[in-house]
Amino acid sequence: MNRQCIKIVTDRRSQIIHLPKEFQFDTDELYIKKEGNNIILSPKPKSWKDFFEKTPLPSEDFMSERIDLNPQRRDDIF
Repeated sequence: MNRQCIKIVTDRRSQIIHLPKEFQFDTDELYIKKEGNNIILSPKPKSWKDFFEKTPLPSEDFMSERIDLNPQRRDDIF
Protein backbone atom coordinates (compact mmCIF):
# COMPACT_ATOMS: atom_id res chain seq x y z
CA MET A 1 0.00 0.00 0.00
CA ASN A 2 1.30 3.42 -0.95
CA ARG A 3 1.40 5.85 2.01
CA GLN A 4 1.97 9.58 1.94
CA CYS A 5 1.95 12.34 4.53
CA ILE A 6 -0.53 15.15 3.86
CA LYS A 7 -1.48 18.33 5.73
CA ILE A 8 -4.76 18.93 7.55
CA VAL A 9 -6.41 22.35 7.31
CA THR A 10 -8.76 23.29 10.16
CA ASP A 11 -11.73 25.49 9.25
CA ARG A 12 -13.99 26.34 12.22
CA ARG A 13 -15.24 22.92 13.38
CA SER A 14 -14.15 20.90 10.33
CA GLN A 15 -10.89 19.52 9.07
CA ILE A 16 -10.05 19.51 5.38
CA ILE A 17 -7.58 17.24 3.61
CA HIS A 18 -6.46 17.40 0.00
CA LEU A 19 -5.99 13.96 -1.52
CA PRO A 20 -3.04 13.51 -3.88
CA LYS A 21 -4.07 12.62 -7.43
CA GLU A 22 -3.38 8.89 -7.05
CA PHE A 23 -5.72 8.73 -4.02
CA GLN A 24 -8.64 10.64 -5.52
CA PHE A 25 -12.05 9.03 -5.92
CA ASP A 26 -14.22 8.94 -9.03
CA THR A 27 -17.39 9.83 -7.10
CA ASP A 28 -18.93 12.77 -5.31
CA GLU A 29 -19.93 10.92 -2.09
CA LEU A 30 -17.87 8.81 0.32
CA TYR A 31 -18.49 6.73 3.40
CA ILE A 32 -16.17 7.50 6.31
CA LYS A 33 -15.41 5.05 9.11
CA LYS A 34 -13.03 5.13 12.06
CA GLU A 35 -11.14 1.95 12.98
CA GLY A 36 -8.87 2.54 15.96
CA ASN A 37 -6.66 5.49 15.02
CA ASN A 38 -7.33 5.01 11.29
CA ILE A 39 -9.90 6.77 9.13
CA ILE A 40 -11.23 4.69 6.22
CA LEU A 41 -12.79 6.41 3.18
CA SER A 42 -14.85 4.29 0.78
CA PRO A 43 -16.85 5.30 -2.29
CA LYS A 44 -20.60 5.27 -1.74
CA PRO A 45 -22.19 2.90 -4.26
CA LYS A 46 -24.31 4.68 -6.86
CA SER A 47 -26.91 1.90 -7.06
CA TRP A 48 -27.81 -1.42 -5.47
CA LYS A 49 -26.11 -3.20 -8.38
CA ASP A 50 -22.93 -1.23 -7.71
CA PHE A 51 -23.22 -2.02 -3.98
CA PHE A 52 -23.49 -5.78 -4.54
CA GLU A 53 -20.66 -5.79 -7.08
CA LYS A 54 -18.29 -4.01 -4.66
CA THR A 55 -19.31 -5.65 -1.38
CA PRO A 56 -17.30 -8.77 -0.54
CA LEU A 57 -19.23 -11.97 0.08
CA PRO A 58 -19.31 -13.28 3.66
CA SER A 59 -16.83 -15.96 4.66
CA GLU A 60 -17.75 -19.66 4.54
CA ASP A 61 -18.11 -19.78 8.33
CA PHE A 62 -20.39 -16.73 8.48
CA MET A 63 -23.00 -17.40 11.16
CA SER A 64 -21.79 -21.00 11.60
CA GLU A 65 -22.02 -20.66 15.37
CA ARG A 66 -25.51 -19.16 15.28
CA ILE A 67 -27.99 -21.00 17.46
CA ASP A 68 -31.10 -21.77 15.43
CA LEU A 69 -34.03 -21.19 17.77
CA ASN A 70 -37.48 -22.69 17.41
CA PRO A 71 -40.07 -20.42 15.80
CA GLN A 72 -41.94 -18.20 18.24
CA ARG A 73 -45.64 -18.78 18.77
CA ARG A 74 -47.63 -15.61 18.29
CA ASP A 75 -51.29 -14.83 18.68
CA ASP A 76 -53.24 -13.98 15.57
CA ILE A 77 -53.86 -10.27 15.27
CA PHE A 78 -56.99 -10.61 13.12
